[in-house]
Amino acid sequence: MRLSKITKILLWGANIWFFGEGLLGPLLAVFTEKIGGDILDISWAWAIFLIATGVCYIITGRLINGKSMKTKVVLMIIGYGLNAVFTFCYLFVTTPEQLFIVQACLGVSEALGSPTWDALYAKSLNETNDGYAWGLAGGQSQIVTGVAILIGGFSIYYLSFEFLFILMGIIQVIATIIQARILLIKNE
Repeated sequence: MRLSKITKILLWGANIWFFGEGLLGPLLAVFTEKIGGDILDISWAWAIFLIATGVCYIITGRLINGKSMKTKVVLMIIGYGLNAVFTFCYLFVTTPEQLFIVQACLGVSEALGSPTWDALYAKSLNETNDGYAWGLAGGQSQIVTGVAILIGGFSIYYLSFEFLFILMGIIQVIATIIQARILLIKNE
């Protein structure tokens, strides 16, 4: 299967992003406890993230309908960039309430990046191999996230959450830069 330049960039950038995001994974529960939270606080934090993401997914999806490829790429890059910024904000979280705010902001930023990524990815595919291409996108993200969770656990166990959040943020900045390369590609 031959992938277009845009498809390759989207996959590379997404996989790097999934790696950065996956480093925390279920360890968010441990972090919540570390800042004085309990089972209900982790439930609230995760619920806030999911609800903010869900509502903003719908809004973003509606807003990007009929927009140019460049507009979608810019919005995706903004989402990726904000995600990196809000990941660094974990460094300043000391209470469950602050965690709720960061989780809501991460939800909004993901909702800016993900639906636009999906639209761009779908547009970049040829119909002959679209099932395989979507399998690549889904399968690679799961594999990368699984590996990242293990590395995240080792990072926290042997180093610290602070190290992990800095590593996550840097990786997400790299993913943003990779996705921005799409702006340099002429029409294929």
